[in-house]
Amino acid sequence: MRKIILSVLMIVGLIGSSEAQEISKNALGLRLGNNDGFGGEISYQRGLSNNNRLEFDLGWRNTKSISAFKLAGLYQWVWEIDNGFNWYTGVGAGLGSWSNTSINPKESGAILFATGDIGVEYTFNEVPIQLSLDLRPELYFSSGGYRDSNFGSDLALGIRYKFD
Repeated sequence: MRKIILSVLMIVGLIGSSEAQEISKNALGLRLGNNDGFGGEISYQRGLSNNNRLEFDLGWRNTKSISAFKLAGLYQWVWEIDNGFNWYTGVGAGLGSWSNTSINPKESGAILFATGDIGVEYTFNEVPIQLSLDLRPELYFSSGGYRDSNFGSDLALGIRYKFD
């Protein structure tokens, strides 16, 4: 418990002492990852201030037997490492639907999940392109056969076009 309290205090201290940097007002692109099967997401980021933004991702996941569509929304904090190079973390939630096509009759259901993310990104000076790499752990609250466990993590590469 003591470690958790100290970790929370350190994160709050980092948030309070972060330096302001310019993050784009809007960014639109793709986020490609692997969470129990290959999946892609259409990703949109909306800047709220110099170091906070919202991210919304609409995507799919596909394995040999399970197909899923998911919508995730996250609130993110962004910190500058160096010119154009940032790191970020965030928390959020999502929902979706899944179907298992390998059994007869076909089984399907709804997905509800809590999520977070941590990652790094680079924005090019010459062109308004952002590349990112992040890890997104997800805690699922769904019944049925979507996953063998209630936890999953998604490592993904993103590419977005930034605009105002």
